[in-house]
Amino acid sequence: MSEHYFTESPSSEAKTRELHLDLGGHEVTVETVSGTFSPTRLDLGTAVLLRHLPQPPAGNVLDLGCGWGPIALHTALEAKGAEVDVSVWALDVNSRSLETTAANARRLGLDSIRPVTADEIPADLEFAAIRSNPPIRIGKEALHELLETWLPRLAPGGRADLVVSKNLGADSLQKWIAQMLGDGFTIERTGSSKGFRVLTVHRG
Repeated sequence: MSEHYFTESPSSEAKTRELHLDLGGHEVTVETVSGTFSPTRLDLGTAVLLRHLPQPPAGNVLDLGCGWGPIALHTALEAKGAEVDVSVWALDVNSRSLETTAANARRLGLDSIRPVTADEIPADLEFAAIRSNPPIRIGKEALHELLETWLPRLAPGGRADLVVSKNLGADSLQKWIAQMLGDGFTIERTGSSKGFRVLTVHRG
């Protein structure tokens, strides 16, 4: 059986490499590892999302499905540069993803990042922002369960930004999220580039 990036404890050999990237306006070198999402480059969808994100708000920010950490690192670097006080919760099921995100945060001197599994996030915690390149390939049922769990935990006035490939159902997912969240939330497409949609949820 082949492993996926959403495998909890990858058993394949961990092959590391370094990437040189611009994250949050900073030229950085990060480490990636096999057995995680997009280990050889910054994923194209993630790159589209990062270009469309506003400056992070103060408070708790959730990186939903953090992989090796690009969204969390970008958020923490931008917040540090703007002297915004954030706690970035980098959530993943994959232990190798969490370890690599933690290592990259240490490497870049970012103590605002907390790599966590779902049960390590306090049940009553709300988020000023949620940012995600969601794991579409886990299947529709599991994806819906993931979004039903976390999107309602936006704090009042909070904002979630998701990037989804048009070919993998971005438009139908937008309609489903609107129906699932219901009153008190709005969702709109705020960006479109290279076959990807950026969907933004606001909580009133």
